[in-house]
Amino acid sequence: MDINTRAKETPLSGAAPAAEDASGNMDVVRSESTPLVDSDATPSAAEPPAAPAPEPQTAPAAAASAEPASANSSAGATAASAAEGASTDVSRMQLIDDSQHIYSDELQKRLGDWSLAEVGFGYDMCAVLGSQSTGKSTLLNKLFGTKFDVMDERRRRQTTKGIWISRSNEKNILVMDVEGTDGRERGEDQDFERKSSLFALSTAECLIVNMWENQVGLYQGANMGLLKTVLDVNLTLFQASRAGASREKTMLLFVIRDFVGMTPLEDLRDTVTNDLHRIWQSLNKPAGLEDAQLEDFFDLSFAALPHKVLQPNDFNAAVDKLRQRFTNTDDKDYVFRTQYHKRIPADGLPHYLAGVWEQVVQNKDLDLPTQQELLAQFRCDEIAEAAFGVFGTAVRPFRKALEGGGILATLGADMATHRGDALAAFDKNASRYHPNVYARKRADLLARLNAALSPFFLAQLNNLHKSLVQEFRQTILDGVREPGYDFGNVVDKAHAATLAKYDAAAAAVLLEDTDWSIVDERAQFIAELEQAGQALRADECAKMIAQIERELKKGLEEPVALALGRPTPDMWDNVLAARREAVNAARTSFLLHAKNLNCTPDEDEQGLAALERRGWLAIITRIKGHTSEAVLSVRLQRFFEERFRYDTEGVPRVWRPSDDIDGVYVAARDAALALVPLYARIAPESATYKEELETAVQEIPVDDELDLGAAVQVLTTLQCTEIGARLRRDADALYLEAKRSTVSGIAQVPVWMYGVLVVLGWNEAMAVLYSPIYFTLLCIGLATSYVVWRLNMGGPIFTVVSAVVSEVQKLAEKQLREYLSEPRLAQPVRAPGVSSGGDSSGGAAAIAANNKETRSSAAPEELELENRSSRGRSTMAGSL
Repeated sequence: MDINTRAKETPLSGAAPAAEDASGNMDVVRSESTPLVDSDATPSAAEPPAAPAPEPQTAPAAAASAEPASANSSAGATAASAAEGASTDVSRMQLIDDSQHIYSDELQKRLGDWSLAEVGFGYDMCAVLGSQSTGKSTLLNKLFGTKFDVMDERRRRQTTKGIWISRSNEKNILVMDVEGTDGRERGEDQDFERKSSLFALSTAECLIVNMWENQVGLYQGANMGLLKTVLDVNLTLFQASRAGASREKTMLLFVIRDFVGMTPLEDLRDTVTNDLHRIWQSLNKPAGLEDAQLEDFFDLSFAALPHKVLQPNDFNAAVDKLRQRFTNTDDKDYVFRTQYHKRIPADGLPHYLAGVWEQVVQNKDLDLPTQQELLAQFRCDEIAEAAFGVFGTAVRPFRKALEGGGILATLGADMATHRGDALAAFDKNASRYHPNVYARKRADLLARLNAALSPFFLAQLNNLHKSLVQEFRQTILDGVREPGYDFGNVVDKAHAATLAKYDAAAAAVLLEDTDWSIVDERAQFIAELEQAGQALRADECAKMIAQIERELKKGLEEPVALALGRPTPDMWDNVLAARREAVNAARTSFLLHAKNLNCTPDEDEQGLAALERRGWLAIITRIKGHTSEAVLSVRLQRFFEERFRYDTEGVPRVWRPSDDIDGVYVAARDAALALVPLYARIAPESATYKEELETAVQEIPVDDELDLGAAVQVLTTLQCTEIGARLRRDADALYLEAKRSTVSGIAQVPVWMYGVLVVLGWNEAMAVLYSPIYFTLLCIGLATSYVVWRLNMGGPIFTVVSAVVSEVQKLAEKQLREYLSEPRLAQPVRAPGVSSGGDSSGGAAAIAANNKETRSSAAPEELELENRSSRGRSTMAGSL
């Protein structure tokens, strides 16, 4: 009798419509599929044998027969009485024992004791699934306040046998504690763990899958193989008949134990989810469910718990938080939602569970494989693990060398050798077992070996990438140092040679029987080579332009200085001619280098335009440097002196009272002043240069660095006025100096005056000679003079004395200016002659101050002329 028939026999108030009849075909043969393999996972170490321990929680079997017992009333009564005597704790009971007998009658009684018999649909049901000794019972006790027996941590042995059920302390929640999987007590007998897992999956609203963090990604450790079988049979046994109807859903809650946080929970969730999807895709789905997805039947949820022993406080806090999912209906992750409820009233639950268990027990798809296959799987796993351990030790040195950025020349051959040795060791010992299992396990081992070698392969490619890009750059830099190089050819040759090296080195580490590919890495390598070539080309272009600009400025320096130093009507024509010549030379040099760099026509055009602009900027900069107020004042003063102090033959004039000083002065001054308008504006006389200048003003854009239209006006009107006034002051000083020289030439000392000096100074001379003190001082003075003359120290001493006198003079002038600048209440009436002299002294002081400003920015030869004129003015002012 199936479960639906049993449900109909017991009328239930408010019960939902019973599920449709399950498929009668109970002998569906599932095709064998390759188990999920995570190449990065490492199997957990086998548990050591446990010491003898007290008997675990169990109830006596109702029947001694090894065949599964039926759920008839007589057997149920016998089992109930046996279970009742075995356990005095009414908070829990054994629902199914390890002999596969279900105690449904006892459950009916316990539901009454737990006040659940009359709640109808007002209850929820959950179960836990996981490997043995992973803390499932402990977790349930913490979450729901149950009292399932837990393992003695000093003795690692099986505690829970069969399936136990209990009621939560806080809500109407029935909790099933399922016997752990992969236990050493059952060994290779996986029949019960598959049936109990399928029973829990089919009856619970929420199935808690308990696993360690280090089991995530493992196939057996994470119970993926068991889940595959259970999902397959569940789909065939309980879901096939509901094709096209609303589908029941179950919550799969994966609890990650001993979570340390090194791997984010999101990554662990993605790993488990991807594994489940791969399992689901590999299932042989029944008719009508070919396109069904995992999410049509199951919702996945995840939680993480810290280490219970090492982090007890964090563990308890995480358990309290997890409990909210089961008790707080407002929690966003609440697990007991309406869509998960099986719609079985509480008073019909024992009958329903008995029917489900009967279907599970009778299903042939849960039959164990042959002993030969089991042995083959077990031995092949052991042999593969041993071979992989030796392999891991052999390839471990590769990691350190590759992480240091090195390139291992024989990496490909070494990897192939170690992989071949591991496969050979596996083949030697595993080939004698079941052929299909051997082939499957060998494929798994090969995939695992390839996964272990893949990081070395990628690290080698990465190091090779960096090394060859650097070598590519150096090859190009060496190539451009050769005379007459062609940058394009240099880059092409370096690119081809580097790519050939990369392909050869990559092919050497690309192993057979792998899914490795260098397509993406090679494309990235080529892209970086192109970027490096473009960057080097840009650097060479920048160096070329900087070199040409230096040559351009150097070519303009001397011609511009000569042209502006010899003011003539065609002065600006000479300046612009020098600019054109320098720019043409720069254009020729640029085109030659641009050809070597494979510049495009557009780049040539842009470069020439920039060069033209640089040429104008350089010439304007030179013009401003040679036409500043200080420099131009010195140049005009020198021009005046050449015409005033020298004759047409270049001979210095020696002024006599009969010479026309005034006429020469006026002519020289007017000639010098006439040069100010010439310097004031760039105005070439040649029509060619005029047109060239006007075109440049219109075409060259204006920016902060260059405004050619404004730069044509070299001097402003104010600057011209100031330069002219300064020239007049300097010319007046030279004129006065010339006048004074004529006066000093007239007042010569007569010869008889020397006789008077001898007669009048004879007594003083004799006093010096006959006085010991004066004579000693005279001898010391003569000796000092001789020493200075012999050591040629006259120049340094004169320089020091001159500097001291100059500083004293400056200090005196400063004090005099401060004195003269003080306001006075009244000025005494002075004679005209005195007033005239005072004005002359004031004019001379102003001239000296003006010349002092000019000397600070003039050239050395101009400063010398200025010093001479200053000395002349000072002498003249002093005499006046």
